[in-house]
Amino acid sequence: MARKRYEDLRSYRWYGADDLRSFGHRSRTLQMGYDRADWSGKPVIAVINTWSEINPCHTHFKDRAEEVKRGIWQAGGFPVELPAISLSEPFQKPTTMMYRNLLALEVEELLRSYPADGAVLMGGCDKTTPALLMGAASMNLPAIFVPAGPMLRGNWRGKSLGSGSDTWKYWAELKVGNITRKDWEEIEDGIARTPGTCMTMGTAATMMSAVEALGMSLPASSAIPAADSNHSRMASQSGRRIVEMVWDDQKPSDVMTEKAFENAIMTVMAIGGSTNAAIHLLAMAGRLGVPIDLDRFDSLSRRTPWLADIRPSGRFLMEDFYYAGGLPALMGELRDLLHLDAVTVSGRTLGEDIERADVYNEEVIRRRANPLNKEGGLVVLRGNLAPDGAVIKQTACDPKLLKHKGPAVVFADYNDMAARIDDPDLPVTPDSVIVLKHAGPQGGPGMPEWGMLPIPKKILELGVRDMVRISDARMSGTSYGTCVLHVAPESWVGGPLALVKDGDMIELDVAGRRLHLDVSDAELDARRAAWVPPARKFERGFGAIYADHITQADKGCDFDVLMGTRPTPEPEIH
Repeated sequence: MARKRYEDLRSYRWYGADDLRSFGHRSRTLQMGYDRADWSGKPVIAVINTWSEINPCHTHFKDRAEEVKRGIWQAGGFPVELPAISLSEPFQKPTTMMYRNLLALEVEELLRSYPADGAVLMGGCDKTTPALLMGAASMNLPAIFVPAGPMLRGNWRGKSLGSGSDTWKYWAELKVGNITRKDWEEIEDGIARTPGTCMTMGTAATMMSAVEALGMSLPASSAIPAADSNHSRMASQSGRRIVEMVWDDQKPSDVMTEKAFENAIMTVMAIGGSTNAAIHLLAMAGRLGVPIDLDRFDSLSRRTPWLADIRPSGRFLMEDFYYAGGLPALMGELRDLLHLDAVTVSGRTLGEDIERADVYNEEVIRRRANPLNKEGGLVVLRGNLAPDGAVIKQTACDPKLLKHKGPAVVFADYNDMAARIDDPDLPVTPDSVIVLKHAGPQGGPGMPEWGMLPIPKKILELGVRDMVRISDARMSGTSYGTCVLHVAPESWVGGPLALVKDGDMIELDVAGRRLHLDVSDAELDARRAAWVPPARKFERGFGAIYADHITQADKGCDFDVLMGTRPTPEPEIH
């Protein structure tokens, strides 16, 4: 497409017309201290900033926003910073997943209702990244993503600490008396030392990596530590690049193609990424009408090797990954699998972006000839317990449990589990399969990260640190263990998980991609007939809107009214 002229820009409708409304737009911009030369003839770039004082992942975004704006000014654009809701993973309850679609809707409507010609999307904390991309994809204006970047590694008595992963590890040791309360407090003091997202390959790092693999952020940007000066330079580079993207009219739909999504999925498999990537990439693809489903994840996992030795699946942290060459180095090892002709926001193809990439530490990023595993991290399971699918991170499991059969120990909901999990009389053994109901999109509500169910204390005291656990919940990308997640349809809406009883035998076969409840069809039919739907949780507010429109995990948990490419008209200006 030919480069745009100033008169072709969306913002020209606000600023360029000779009428009363444009007089108001211009005079109010002058009121803010800008000169006509600041905007005249220039694209307006919305800087969508998800900073807040309760989001530790984004505490550096005040500075980064200024650095983004510096790049926009340098390239001849007019930056306008627009704050958006901040989804703070540690603090927001019941779960940030309940509000991912709210942020996506806000981003879409901010870009539609204001005179934006392009957007810089600033995020990183788990659900923020997919939300920003979902909203930008639906609006389909030129957009570029600036990842928050991981924090620096934690430290305790000379040992590297990783967000989440070491929290769960040392909590278990505290419960059985292997560390003291003073040790625990020292770990608390040392695990999170700088701005930025979790420095394990949790959902934040996974999704920032996936977006780079999609081509929606600058090459090598996703692993830069938030505290590194290279992160500031990347922010300004992104500001400069978005101005050129607007003049060239390079939109998300031009970048986020089916080939690009396959690149992102294979990258997630190779990094041992978070299971949450399945839900988020499905939702992002759904906004553009790209035909990606759970089966595509599984087929790509079967032929994509696991190469990144990063916690929780591996040993190292994101800071090590960055020094080892970052995502371009890893993708360079996958060249023959990737769609190298996919275009990226750099203005080049993926093949050109990674052409000179190399691995600098072969322990952190394995060479293709020496993978950690011949398959990727995420596996899709099906069976009578999960007819619409479930997922498991096979790289984070105890290998002995990848094929397992055991009796169910069932908890009706999270509160039931919390009350009874450490009861000495709980009828549980290391061979049991722990089942949690009512933790899905409707049941949680919001599908909280409860899926790494705790090991009962009396089992921990036996030295056991993993068991088969099944739920319709998600789990943190920093979590680990043999946890079957995202069971669909969920128990709250009458999925087969709702019918499981204590003592039922459950079979897990990861290699066979099978999850089976060993109960006859006749018995399941009888249980289904006796099942009573639970009472609705919300009668008003956002919760009611959420309950009315949320889809199941295998569809990405988007709102049904936000999915697809049905057109939404541009606002009339009167």
